[in-house]
Amino acid sequence: MKRFVLIAVFLFFGLSCGWAESKVLLDDFEGLISGGPQGTVDFGSGNGSSLEVTGEANIKHSGKQSLKASFDAVSGGYMYIARGFGLDAENTAWLVKPEDINWAKVAAISFWMYGSNSQTNIAIDIKDNGNEMWRFITIDDKTGWKEVVCPLVEFFPRGDWQPDSADRNGELDFPIRSYQFEPLPVAKGTLYFDQVMLIIKD
Repeated sequence: MKRFVLIAVFLFFGLSCGWAESKVLLDDFEGLISGGPQGTVDFGSGNGSSLEVTGEANIKHSGKQSLKASFDAVSGGYMYIARGFGLDAENTAWLVKPEDINWAKVAAISFWMYGSNSQTNIAIDIKDNGNEMWRFITIDDKTGWKEVVCPLVEFFPRGDWQPDSADRNGELDFPIRSYQFEPLPVAKGTLYFDQVMLIIKD
């Protein structure tokens, strides 16, 4: 819990004292987008929900493409779109390694999302060093690109599901190992994601 409180203190004093802000590019979805054991994205769905994940060159915030997620999230179903380390797919690594990040200075995770003002709730989960899943929820409330900023102090442990290997200690243990997007039921549509970044308070 000490690490979690420390980030909250950094964020409060950084904002009140006018600390400079910088960003570290964590992920940009360039190159091949594929699933399966050798895939570059670990994604799936179940209990009636369905999901298709591809690269999209025509709708992008930067670079050559974004990640496109076409989904049908039904009541009782689930889905996930994950990148990072320790996942089932082998080629999902970020542009930087978790151990090379000074997590004490990370105030938030941000990403760009292209939506359709569908009012769909989208969960952003992160897996900490104890394999515990933490959640932040945003909403698709704009047509076009929108930057979503997820302060680490606003993530909360998932109460509906945790991996069997999770330590369930209620502490955000660093380094963070992976993140995932999950459109929540009941919803159907298409979302695009690009440029996942860490916001650093210098």
